[in-house]
Amino acid sequence: MRRLWRNEVVAYTGHMGEKHDIELATGGEQETREVGERLGRVLQRGDVVLLSGDLGTGKTCLVQGIGRGLECQAPVTSPSFVLMNEYDGRERLFHVDLYRMEDVEELDELGLWDYPEQGILVIEWPERGAELLPGDGLVIELRYGDFDRQRRLRFLPRGPRGAALVEALGVA
Repeated sequence: MRRLWRNEVVAYTGHMGEKHDIELATGGEQETREVGERLGRVLQRGDVVLLSGDLGTGKTCLVQGIGRGLECQAPVTSPSFVLMNEYDGRERLFHVDLYRMEDVEELDELGLWDYPEQGILVIEWPERGAELLPGDGLVIELRYGDFDRQRRLRFLPRGPRGAALVEALGVA
């Protein structure tokens, strides 16, 4: 894994007064899982992580790593067809995929905002319900890199908890 881009201080209107946007490159699925595992080790009950990116950019690989970092016993798989999978570990992991979400109002029916009280909520395709998503947490944008199988992960903290997660990861 190598750091590609860093912008140390960006204007931010949240509680901390500044924000760090960090971009990392991974050389493939295994390195993407390793980043996720590092993140999983620092996540705590109540945390919300939003994963944005095109199909195949590594969102589910990242969540598989988060599951390892949370010591989840069951293998993490994509919830594309069931909308949400739940895993027991050090903290319970709620993995949601909004790709097939057709109506934003369905999010209210799911009761997504109750899940962070019970564990960690990770949402793929958050742009499908952007106006209903919480303001504090961590957004990770994933995209294809310049080389075969390379992925770029851009960490965008939202609010004080998001900034604390980036700091705890040691990538800031």
